[in-house]
Amino acid sequence: METVRTSGLTKYYGKARGIIDLDLSVEEGEFFGFIGPNGAGKSTTIRTLLGLIKQNSGKAEIFGMDTLKEKQKILEDIGYLPSEAVFYSGMRVREILKLSADLRKRDCRKETARLCERLQLDTSRKAEELSLGNRKKVAIVCALMHKPRLLILDEPTSGLDPLMQREFFAILQERNEEGTTIFLSSHVLSEVQRNCTRAAIIREGRLIACDSVEALSKTSAKRVTIRGEVKLKSLPGVRDLQTVGDGSSFLYAGDINELIHFLSGSSIRDLTVAEPDLEEIFMHYYMKRGEIDDNGKA
Repeated sequence: METVRTSGLTKYYGKARGIIDLDLSVEEGEFFGFIGPNGAGKSTTIRTLLGLIKQNSGKAEIFGMDTLKEKQKILEDIGYLPSEAVFYSGMRVREILKLSADLRKRDCRKETARLCERLQLDTSRKAEELSLGNRKKVAIVCALMHKPRLLILDEPTSGLDPLMQREFFAILQERNEEGTTIFLSSHVLSEVQRNCTRAAIIREGRLIACDSVEALSKTSAKRVTIRGEVKLKSLPGVRDLQTVGDGSSFLYAGDINELIHFLSGSSIRDLTVAEPDLEEIFMHYYMKRGEIDDNGKA
């Protein structure tokens, strides 16, 4: 069963591009990654799914229901974590959490207490006294306290220290094992690679790839590291060329036989060819479409 489905979803802000003809499907119980750089259309997609903004054309469904026609019913079973958390000043954390539960007309006290303990959140503090990390913790508890069927997370770890990030993803993994569908929007590719089973890559408002994380990582591109003096700029297929110690490292998307032939006339002390990580795969998808130059810069 599909938890999230979009068909031809398009949103423009006047003449400015938001998202274009987005066809997306997220299965029930998936831990799904949605990746792309800032401005690619991730937040526009999420806000359209939530009914916060209205699309120009196309259709979006959550739990099999139209997001425009049945918005209120859909939102009852969604937990949303925005990229920026803003709260009413003067309210203490415990009051914010109670307001969130009351708006949902649910008794969330037990789960709220458990989450606050795990995230080390002081509920006596006022909103204006909170650091960025603590504001994010409050938003996390508000999103998770009612145990929704679907979690939509927009850049969820910004502001969290590494230990809290680890605890946060441990909570998400537990929820996912219990059947919660998780839609994780992020530009931190390591988060997606460690936690998601499937991911979509968005570029300039359009979906350019969608597959399992394992399948996305299977590409002809390789990460090559060389110790020695080699002039690589004349070799086709070399991208993201970097100087590393007394040698070079680069992403190679050409014929491996041509690489070996090219290097055979050079003085090489060491050579390593490895599978790239998801971040490099992401670069590879963008390079194929002219987004990144030979130095790996956008």
